[in-house]
Order: sequence, then structure tokens, then C-alpha cells
Amino acid sequence: MLAYIVRRLALMVPTLFGILLISFVVIQFAPGGPVEKAIAELRGTDVGSTARISGGTAAGDFAGTGQGAGGGGGNSSYRGAQGIDPQLIAELERQYGFDKGPVERFWIMIKKYVTFDLGESFFRDRRVSELIVEALPVSISLGLWMTLISYVISIPLGIRKAVKAGSVFDIWTSGVIIIGYAIPGFLFAILLIILFAGGSFWSIFPLGELTSENWHELSWPARIADYFWHMTLPLIAMSTGAFATITLLTKNSFLEEIRKQYVMTARMKGLSEPQVLYGHVFRNAMLIIIAGFPGAFIGAFFTGSLLIETIFSLEGLGLLGFEAVFDRDYPIVFGTLYVFSLLALVVNLVSDLTYTLVDPRIDFESREV
Repeated sequence: MLAYIVRRLALMVPTLFGILLISFVVIQFAPGGPVEKAIAELRGTDVGSTARISGGTAAGDFAGTGQGAGGGGGNSSYRGAQGIDPQLIAELERQYGFDKGPVERFWIMIKKYVTFDLGESFFRDRRVSELIVEALPVSISLGLWMTLISYVISIPLGIRKAVKAGSVFDIWTSGVIIIGYAIPGFLFAILLIILFAGGSFWSIFPLGELTSENWHELSWPARIADYFWHMTLPLIAMSTGAFATITLLTKNSFLEEIRKQYVMTARMKGLSEPQVLYGHVFRNAMLIIIAGFPGAFIGAFFTGSLLIETIFSLEGLGLLGFEAVFDRDYPIVFGTLYVFSLLALVVNLVSDLTYTLVDPRIDFESREV
């Protein structure tokens, strides 16, 4: 098993490299960039942005964008640069790191990422790692609670549906979860805000943070209650369509196992139905459920980060990356991508190791990665 873990960890290196390389190449064709953004700010035409021109050397530490943002050359390389001193353009290029070629910028980024040096934000005057550390708890909270809630509810429900297959209970619960799956999470989130977060009706639940401003002054029971008070609406919005896949997967997996010969043998020995289901069927049926755990967690992590955090104004990785794309803050864009990818790879490895805990007969050591 140790050799398998080492091989999987070694495989993460080229995987991360490939993700960053492809993303970097794609960015080369994206219009605009931090230099053009700085020019627009100088001209006063950059409307609605949260970014600002900073006087530090943050960009010089990062290999960011590509063609559209410019990589050397005169004023004609940038939209709106006519009439601006070429020396100022050259200074902006140096500040944002575009006085170097794309290949050199990419290798600078990779060498820094090896030591988890994510550079500095172009426009926030802070280390990217600090911004990610501040935002990560929000995204992890949403992803973990979403996955936990969906599994805790869906697995017992799926088992019950398998036992009662074809009954009235099975039919109406299937209808409910399919309707929930069909409702887009972001629309349901907006509806919840309108109804319960001061939109047009009641102002019961807060928005914008995971805790209140006086959270540190509260007692531990009050802190827990305050935390879940803030988490209620985001988790409800994320959970609407999350139960369908896991519930139906659990039901089908149990139905397949229940029909097998060893289950009939266990029943003939006089074992009770709970002993048959949870002592024999459960371990075999749960393998496919565990296989779906990484996808469920990462799906909740990504979806919650991009949509729910934006709608509920939660300062997590998704909102951080979303704003960075519009601000052309490429150190944050690539930093969040790096963290997302690394987490996804680690969670997949943990899932494979969990297989062996559920069924010791599985031996990854004898398999090729």
C-alpha cells in the first residue's frame, strides 16, 4: 500500500503541471490583462472594478497572462495606450512581469509553486497565500457540510427505497428528489434570499459572513448556533439537488446486492433483515457510494464556491477567484486553480484508500496506477 501511495503522489506532479500548463496557454488568448486594466484606470475608463494600481513589485514575481495583456512592445500592443508615455507602459510591464517572455514567466510560476509561493496579488497588495488561507475555511465548510448532509440523508433514504422498491413510499420519494434535482441551485438561492434574508419578505437569516461580528465574544454554544444560523440558507440552496444522485445510486446498488445468492443464504440461516442489510449487503453496496465521494465533495466544493458564495456574498475561494478573473488578477486566478486542483487530487487518493477500509479484499498494491 505504501508503494501505491507513493506512486499516486508522484503522479500528482505531472497532473498539476498539465493543468497549469493548459490553463496558462488558454490565458494567452484571453483579451485584456493587468497592463490594459492599469491603462484604463489611468484614463478613468475602468468602471465597476475593485482593483487599483499598486506600486509594489507583486507582478514581477508572477508569470501571469498572455497575448491580450501584452508582453513587451510599444503602446500599440495595448488598447487605449495611445498618448501614454512609453516609459510608463514599460514600467507597468515590468511591474506586472510582462517584460519577460511567456515561457520564462511560466517557469518562474512553476518554480515558485513548488515551494507553495503563490506570489502577490496584482491589485490587493497582499500575498495570494494569505488571501487563500482566509477564504479556504468558507469553501471547505460549504463543501464538507454539503457532502455530509447529503450522505447522512441520502444513504438511509436509498436503503429504505431499495427495501420498499415499487411501493408508494418509493414512488413519491422519487418524485420529490427528482423535482429537487430539477430546480437550479442558484435560482433556489435567490428565492431563499427574497423570502428569508431581507429581500422582499422576512429578514430572518444574515448574508455576507459565516459568523457575526461579535462571534468571538459569544459562548461556545452561542458560537455554534450563530455559525449554523449563517450557514442555513447556503446549505439549503446547495442541498436542493444533491440528494437525487446519491439516493438513487444507493438504492440501485442495494437492489443489485439484495438479489445475489449470498443474501438469500444469509436469510435462510435465520438472520434478521437488519443483520442481512447492514452486516452483509452494506459493505458490498457501499463501494460504489464511496467511489462517488470525491465527485460529490469536489462538486459541492466547486459549485458552492462559484455560485453560492457569489450569491450569498461569502468570501470563499469561489468568490475570490471570480472577482480575480474580472480584475485580471492572474496570481489569484492561478493560485486558486492550483489549490482547487491539489485538493481534488488529494481527495481522490483518500477515496481510494477508503476502499481498503470498507473491503480489505481490495488490493491496490497489485494494480498499476
